[in-house]
Formats: sequence, structure tokens, C-alpha cells
Amino acid sequence: MGTMSEPEVEFVLPDEAGDAERERALRAGLAEYELEDDDLALLQHDGDDEDGTGAEAPLPVLAIVGRPNVGKSTLVNRILGRREAVVEDKPGVTRDRVSYPAEWSGRRFTLVDTGGWEVDVAGIDKRVAEQAEVAIALADAVVFVVDATVGSTDTDEQVVRLLHRSGKPVVLCANKVDGPAAEADAAVLWSLGLGEPHPVSALHGRGTGDLLDAILDALPETSAHGVLRPAGPRRVALVGRPNVGKSSLLNKVAGAERVVVDDVAGTTRDPVDELIELKGVPWVFVDTAGIRRRVHQTTGADFYASLRTQAAIEKAEVAVVLLDASQPMTEQDTRVVQQVIDAGRALVIAYNKWDLMDEDRRPYLEREIEKELVQVTWAPRVNISAKTGWHAERLVPALETALDSWDMRIPTGRLNAFLGELVAAHPHPLRGGKQPRILFATQASTRPPRFVVFTTGFLDPGYRRYIERRLRETFGFEGTPITISVRVREKRKR
Repeated sequence: MGTMSEPEVEFVLPDEAGDAERERALRAGLAEYELEDDDLALLQHDGDDEDGTGAEAPLPVLAIVGRPNVGKSTLVNRILGRREAVVEDKPGVTRDRVSYPAEWSGRRFTLVDTGGWEVDVAGIDKRVAEQAEVAIALADAVVFVVDATVGSTDTDEQVVRLLHRSGKPVVLCANKVDGPAAEADAAVLWSLGLGEPHPVSALHGRGTGDLLDAILDALPETSAHGVLRPAGPRRVALVGRPNVGKSSLLNKVAGAERVVVDDVAGTTRDPVDELIELKGVPWVFVDTAGIRRRVHQTTGADFYASLRTQAAIEKAEVAVVLLDASQPMTEQDTRVVQQVIDAGRALVIAYNKWDLMDEDRRPYLEREIEKELVQVTWAPRVNISAKTGWHAERLVPALETALDSWDMRIPTGRLNAFLGELVAAHPHPLRGGKQPRILFATQASTRPPRFVVFTTGFLDPGYRRYIERRLRETFGFEGTPITISVRVREKRKR
């Protein structure tokens, strides 16, 4: 793309009155284009939260749990009204917990689809409890799905005991009730002791309205488990591969032996939350299990540990990815970084064990960083030694920088003035004799910042990356992923 190599034009922020005038003109111009309902909703709410404090309350979280192949993902698709979750007629297709935004009767909530429990005769209690615990602990209410045609099994009864202990509101869904004849099968499930079974056919949609009404009754108005936490201590997840020094760093930051540290990799299995005060400011640090390999390639305790680590990242606001400076970077290291970015969390990269690194290793490390972390040059870097405490005090300023960027909002007028100057200096290349035009842009949300750009044609991936790079150079965004969505809209037919 020839335009990218031209000398950069420095963007000068114009006055606010000019920004507002430009925004009004561009908004008026959008009236000539075919806009969808969600476009209009986005434009209507645009700028409601200009200060970027993220005051919106977290959405209640609903977990769908049950044995494999009882129809959880089919029910998820039915509630969402679209095919999002992968459905296949064999057990164990869903492996990870996946979250979706959902709505019913004007109330919004977060829907979490979970994997079913693979149960073998050895250690059934442990397997069921460990897998169910992650989903249930992070939810405000639970839908327990049972196959009415099979009835309750030993596994179902194990989960019922866990649900009783959790104290969470539970809605019992008797699935695969395709007609009145099967309703007697559903009635038998009163015996589980979870209250009224709601007969449903997730496949055909029968009874799902009544089930959703019961779900809304069970869900609290405000969530105790949603990810938006505007008030209280900021949550920091310490993540990385095993034996990289996460627990040692937590102990050093806390100034006490809070968690078990051992040279044996994989000492930490459960995420450990610690409230720590640094320079008079409280933080919640979460020590996590080391991520060994992809979730679906792990088994047993490692599998549950990796699930919990993913959950800890999702519940945190910023993640510190620890890398071992004395060892070559691995595929696991880059995968952990990507996991944080995919979760939309602020990111700080900490090179630990700096005291063990000899001079010969340093040029190799710099080359590794250039090669392996070329996509995350925006993440703050700190070089530390968790064991000795060297440079540990640099961690907090890096965390604050990343979180400020994660919360940042650019006023719509200023954003459009910036894009106007950028396009004037470097227009999008011609494609098939036509040049896509940027009509209007707005920041849809913060935490992480997400931008929506309305255009007359598709923007090349290279040009999107160029916009992202210039956004970072102009406004900062150090330490946060940002996303740019493009909506191509055509002129109204006269």
C-alpha cells in the first residue's frame, strides 16, 4: 500500500466548537444513507458517556449448565434468536465457556454457554464439581438443563447438590419435551428438589417464553459477577506459563508470603484473590494457574486450572503477562498475550527473572520481542525480578497507564476531525476505480475502546491497521486493545 510510506502528517487537535460543527454536518449527511435499527440506536446513544467513566451497571450473568448433549447450546441459540453456539448431535462439542449478550422483555443480561461434564467412573464427584464450579461461581443465576426423555442421572444429582451449596437462584429446564405426551417426563423432575421443571423444546421453541419469564424473575437487577466494575479496587490478573514467577511476584507486591511458591511448575491450581494496598490505593491481585497449552488439549486438573485462569482474566480489568526474560519466548507465551487481548482486557507485559539474564541473552531477547510481540508494541513493558523485588515499584504506574487507556473515550467531534485530517493526508487506495469514503465515526464503548466507522465501501485491513496506529499515536491508548468495526452503508434510493 504505497500511501503508508509517505511522511506522517502531525494531527493538530482543532477547537471544540469546530469539532461540534463538523459532527453536526456529518450526522446530517448520514440521513441520505440506508441505516439499520442498530445503527440508529448506536447514533442515538453516542456520547452519553463522554467522560469515559463507564458508569453503566454490569449486566446480570446467567449460566446454562448440564450434562453433555442435553441441548444447552440449542437453548442458547433459541434464547439469542440466532445461531451463535456450535450445535452437533454428539456430546462434548462445547468445550470452553462462551459469553453472549442477550435480551428478553427489554431486560439485558449476559448468557454463558458451558461445556457438559465428561464423567468417568474414577473421580466422578471431583470432575463434576470442578467443572460446574467455574460456571456457577461466575453467575448470578443458573439454568440447569436436564434431558426430560432420559430423566435425572447420577451426574445430574451431583450437580443438584452443588447448586444447593452455591445458594444461587436456579431455574430447572426440562428439555426435549416436544409435545403434550412428553410433559409427564418433565413432571418427574420435581424429584430433583429444584422447584418447578419448565418443559421446553429448545429445538422447536416450545415453552421457551415461559422459561425466559422465570429466568428474569431469578436474575437480580444488578449483577454481583458482571465484568464492569467502575467502583472499588481495580482487579489485576497475573498470568503466564507455569513457573514464570506469578506467585513470587504476588508475594513481593504484598510484602508477605500470601501464596505457596515452589520450583515445581504448576503449584497454583486455583485463582487466588488478594486485596493489597499500594501507595495508599487498594488493588485486587489474582494469582492464576500457569497456562500450559490450549484448553482442549489439557486433561484432568490442568484442564480445570486453565478454565479458571480464563475466568480470572475475564473477571479482571487488567492482566499482567509475565514472561521469563532468562529463557527464549515460547508459543505458550504469545498465546497467553493473545488470550488477554481476545478477552478485551488492558495489558501490561512484565519480563521477570531479569536478575538471571546474562549479557549474551539481551540481544536475543530484543530480537524475540520485535518478532513475537510485533502486534502488541502498544503494551507497557516492565523489567522486574519478583524474587529480589528489583523494579517491582514500576508495576503500578504501568497498570494505571493501561487502565486509563482502557477507560478512555474520545469525543465524537474530535474523532471525526481526526479522521478528516487523516484521510486528507492519506486517502484510501482506489479499489476497482472507486474510493471508499468515511462518512462518520463514533466510539461505541470503552473497556476496551471500540470504534464504529460508517463508510461507503469496504476498508482494506491494512488501512484499518493504519487508522489504529494513528489513533494510538494521537490519543495514546497505551496498554489497551482497541477495535475498529466498519459498517458499509449505501445511499437511499430516491
